[in-house]
Amino acid sequence: MSATTIVQADRLIDGSGQPPVDQPSVVVAGGRITEVFPGRAPDDVLRAADQVLDLRGSTLLPGLIDCHVHLNFPANGASLEQIIAEPESVLTASGVFAAQQALYAGVTTMRDTGSKGTTAFGLRRALELGLGQGPRLLLCGAPITITGGHTWPLGGEADGTDGVRRQVREMAKRGADWIKVMATGGGTANTMSWLPSFSQDELDAIVDEAHRLARKVTVHCLSGAGIVSAIEAGADQIEHASFIVDRDGHQEYDHSIAKRMADSGIAVTATLAVRAYAIKGTAAKAGQSEQHSAEHERWKMMSQAQIDQFGDLYEAGVNFVAGTDAGWLYTPFDGVGEEIALMHRAGMPAMASIMAATSHAAATLGIGADVGMIRPGYVADLIAVAGDPLTDISRLRDVRMVMQGGRVVPLPGQQAQP
Repeated sequence: MSATTIVQADRLIDGSGQPPVDQPSVVVAGGRITEVFPGRAPDDVLRAADQVLDLRGSTLLPGLIDCHVHLNFPANGASLEQIIAEPESVLTASGVFAAQQALYAGVTTMRDTGSKGTTAFGLRRALELGLGQGPRLLLCGAPITITGGHTWPLGGEADGTDGVRRQVREMAKRGADWIKVMATGGGTANTMSWLPSFSQDELDAIVDEAHRLARKVTVHCLSGAGIVSAIEAGADQIEHASFIVDRDGHQEYDHSIAKRMADSGIAVTATLAVRAYAIKGTAAKAGQSEQHSAEHERWKMMSQAQIDQFGDLYEAGVNFVAGTDAGWLYTPFDGVGEEIALMHRAGMPAMASIMAATSHAAATLGIGADVGMIRPGYVADLIAVAGDPLTDISRLRDVRMVMQGGRVVPLPGQQAQP
């Protein structure tokens, strides 16, 4: 018979958008939530429990979901070209550290949106075997990109409708849950973020082949034309959704494209955190040379433009889920709390911001029947944060307890639960 744990706290935000529950008792057995009591659990239930976790002063929430990470990348400012010079064994080992860092921050599920070869697939299998600890992983494998396109060193180059269909099949063969596509250039040298990469026929073929193989498609778009191409192809999600118009990163928001995104219902990962962390990462060198100062100022300009644009997109009705771009440049794997806070700062209400990293993210990723909410029958992925994140969203960065699949994860400085 499975051991029973009861988790108690000051309040519960269940991820559904319903008002918080005061003094909840969440009953966990067999790795799943069996009951949720508003208030103290009945005495007979408490007596029958094998363990009661009293988390006074805390709020319970579903485990957080980061929809956009790169497990191969070290978040130390290195360029893609520098990172990929390391052997695949190093890239896999980097992912072990990254996964653990994310789990400690309350991320119990994450989607890797670009890794080299089979590195992320090997890491996922090791975690499934209990050889390490980290979030539940959904994987894309190598992003599909044109020859010489953004992230080409990861191994996903493909051209022509036959070529891109073949590459979709290759990622499915490796075990990809999603297909990632680079519809515009990006941070890879000699690529153009302000222009579409694939022809419409090629992008249509990618989405068609992925859907035929029961995979969804998420598309990296840094320009308005890239966004339109992804929508017309029937993509399932858009990453970044920027409106860059030149090589200097200037953006020109287009309300008509925003309306198309909203009308399509497509989910968007804004990745606001990547620019915020780039500001911090380039600050130390900003005064050392004109080039470093210009880079720092460019990130400040791009970050503010993205935040302003997020508010406009949200007001237009665009759906957002939380994703950090962790690993890229200076973005850490424990930064999902910062991403949620930035979405709130940019105009999204606190509850909606939390849902973007819980139930909404889970539904978008296709796992909403199992995770993303604290309800009977759901997997027991729970976190406890100090205070009340609805009144102070920064509390999401003060994680006091992480439970994944009914098992309490020992956090640094904490004793393991029996």
